[in-house]
Amino acid sequence: MSSIPNVTLNDGTQIPQLGFGVWQVPDGEATPAVRTAIEAGYRSIDTAAIYENEAGTGQAVAEALANGVAREDLYITTKLWNSGTRDWSGEQGRDAVLREFDASLAKLGLDYIDLYLIHWPRPMHGSYLNIWKAFEQLRKDGRVRSIGVSNFGPEQLTRLIDEASVVPVLNQVELHPYFPQDELRAFHAQHGIATEAWSPLGQGKELLAEPALAKIAEKHGRMVAQVVLRWHLQSGVIAIPKSVTPSRIRENLDVTGFELDADDLAAIAGIATGKRIGPDPQHFDWN
Repeated sequence: MSSIPNVTLNDGTQIPQLGFGVWQVPDGEATPAVRTAIEAGYRSIDTAAIYENEAGTGQAVAEALANGVAREDLYITTKLWNSGTRDWSGEQGRDAVLREFDASLAKLGLDYIDLYLIHWPRPMHGSYLNIWKAFEQLRKDGRVRSIGVSNFGPEQLTRLIDEASVVPVLNQVELHPYFPQDELRAFHAQHGIATEAWSPLGQGKELLAEPALAKIAEKHGRMVAQVVLRWHLQSGVIAIPKSVTPSRIRENLDVTGFELDADDLAAIAGIATGKRIGPDPQHFDWN
């Protein structure tokens, strides 16, 4: 078992600060990848309807449960794909949320989800508040333990805080040393919303070849990815790195045996570019 710390969310539940993501992992590859991750010690698994790998992820979870891992020791996240192919307004929209949730639950083969997220705000349509009210119902019914959002900005979060009954437990956003999201993280902290990073390694390649990070990695006798994930943990950010390579899956979990010092943190802050890898959620309307 790993020694990854937990983060206590604003509803009193806890989530491991380091989890395993399966974005861009084909369904057939998700089962062995998630199996390896759970065997390595990961207890938080993050998927989404649009990833089309909930079934493969669920198969690995079922195997883990059959092999003695307790359901309460696993933390499973999935996300609603609130695309423009559906009408998300009014009762029809709430019914659509419930149907989509039922489909995800069935593919995962579970009785409940630990965390359900609205995948994108699509602010140009204004439907996220109605969707959120359906999320609140799922939480009230006990089918979801916690509810949160992904890719939301301060304006959308403020609307939920002001007009809904439940404050999101977290906001999952693009976040890595090139794009540290300082202002959004400060907003989250002010309102008791946890920050979770997708693409915490910046989707690899350029970030993992960054000379400043390589120097820090050499100093600590670690891999660059481990340095980046350690930075997330020390920053109070929840991270969900993805890999299908067993050795890297294990390496990414081995980030608790060293500490970045003030010089390391300053060097990492110095490489921030403020540039996204993914789309700007305020203008993103992907169907």
